[in-house]
Amino acid sequence: MTYKETYEKWLHSPALSDAERAELAAIAGDEREMESRFFSQLEFGTAGLRGTMGTGLYRMNIHVIRHATQAFAQVILEEGQQTVDKGIAICFDCRNQSDRFAREAACVMAANGIKVRLFDALRPTPELSFAIRAYGCAAGINITASHNPKEYNGYKVYWSDGAQLPPAPAAQVADKMRRLDVFDEVRTMDYDEAVARGLITLMGAETDEAFLESVLGQVNDREAVERVADTFKMVYTPFHGTGYKLIPEALRRLGIKHLICVPEQMVVDGNFPTVDSPNPENPEGFHLAVELAKREGADCIVGSDPDADRVGVMVRAKDGQFKVISGNQTGVLLLDYLIGAKRRTGKMPANPVALKTIVTTEMARKVAETNGLQSYDTFTGFKFMAEKKDQLERSGQGKVIFAYEESYGYMMGDYVRDKDAVTAILAITEMAAWYAGQGMTLADALDALYQRYGDYGEKTLNLVMPGLDGLKQMAALMASLRAEPPHSIGGTPVAQWKDYEDGSVVEVQTGKRGSIELSGSNVLRYELTDGTSIVVRPSGTEPKVKVYILVQGNSRQDCDRKIACYAAWAEGLKN
Repeated sequence: MTYKETYEKWLHSPALSDAERAELAAIAGDEREMESRFFSQLEFGTAGLRGTMGTGLYRMNIHVIRHATQAFAQVILEEGQQTVDKGIAICFDCRNQSDRFAREAACVMAANGIKVRLFDALRPTPELSFAIRAYGCAAGINITASHNPKEYNGYKVYWSDGAQLPPAPAAQVADKMRRLDVFDEVRTMDYDEAVARGLITLMGAETDEAFLESVLGQVNDREAVERVADTFKMVYTPFHGTGYKLIPEALRRLGIKHLICVPEQMVVDGNFPTVDSPNPENPEGFHLAVELAKREGADCIVGSDPDADRVGVMVRAKDGQFKVISGNQTGVLLLDYLIGAKRRTGKMPANPVALKTIVTTEMARKVAETNGLQSYDTFTGFKFMAEKKDQLERSGQGKVIFAYEESYGYMMGDYVRDKDAVTAILAITEMAAWYAGQGMTLADALDALYQRYGDYGEKTLNLVMPGLDGLKQMAALMASLRAEPPHSIGGTPVAQWKDYEDGSVVEVQTGKRGSIELSGSNVLRYELTDGTSIVVRPSGTEPKVKVYILVQGNSRQDCDRKIACYAAWAEGLKN
């Protein structure tokens, strides 16, 4: 069907409400808007669906939610009765429509005979991963768009291990969505009837308590917190999201006496009224937290994104101003701290392992290997780190003590298979308290790590390419880089080209071709002769191509110079 035909089908469907029909009628003369809403359906990938909310096939709405859930239900049904009997867990965040979308998904699953454990209110993403594992569910659904702006919502899908859906079942869901009619082939039922029949049951405080017990089990050195509890102050913000309840509770149970929460941002609100974007990667979102920290004399600020899977950190520098600790830097600090704390308290397992992604700083590998840990790379995404963790531990090759990626995500323990801001903030707080006991802030600690392990620098550029034309631009850019790979970048020769799509590596000087361990992902990597790595990949959830610049240098200034040089090359890719 053409986009116009699809538009007409939706416009006249009895499934639409009067408000939805009016919304579509209002764009009747706007060809570009009609095309943007109906040229295709939202693409279902291993991260599920994500898009702006509105009426249309290429928008997030109850019809798309039902459609995706029917496809997912059929994948579960085809796994057999033993899988079906395990049921599914469903969670949602603070965004507008999230609670409604979660109920709609639950009703579709129930209509297909799959029992649902639905959270009674919004919860952090890691608690969904925990619930899947704790209750032995076959799968999970989370209605969230993570840290995206307020116009977005999303549909994340999880498998029985508590990690996001692997590529094979994700491809099955996508295929079924292409085959199923969005209106006529979706089964649903009344919510109250589903509850009365026991097809939908609610999870609440009992699950919170079990989750918090596991989180507190990650404490390594409670005495470090006790020693500074009377003087240590920190500020926390949930950015209007799901962390507002469990994260302060976890920190209080850790022993933090002076936890100061940003009052305006403790209010749950899907419009995110105090920030342009609720993303802890953006320091401007911390303006209220910084004002509060200065007023209260705090040295550390932590913030979680709306679904509480990512963590941002700011610390007071020597000049009294607050500086950002990046995701890469936070991960390096945590890895080094966990190694020391576990050895200091006798909690280090045999054959410890650290995991990172291919776009995460190489400083993490240096920290791990210097301290006798094995270090492994995975593709971006915690499902890949979860898969690697399970593989290593099942085979007896090692025990993963920490896994992280540069985009402010961290995973610890065995109870969650996704990034987890609740546990990460607990660990960051313990670490900050321990350093406070040494008379140091996290900024001081980071400087000490550079002195010990060498100077590293990182920068991620987002080449935003929105809309229908943007999708074509993204594909064209990746195709052109494969057709004509660069021989030099910023005046520095490229030593190797790596293509993670086919797992190939080429030595630029000789043309010799070999293979690398990882393959099957649309990612390109350039290894430069000065030790720099530059990685280019399209985002799986947003309309942008991401360029990661990972440098090593003789000093901080040398790293900054290299980053500026290579960033100029990366910016030129969009032209």
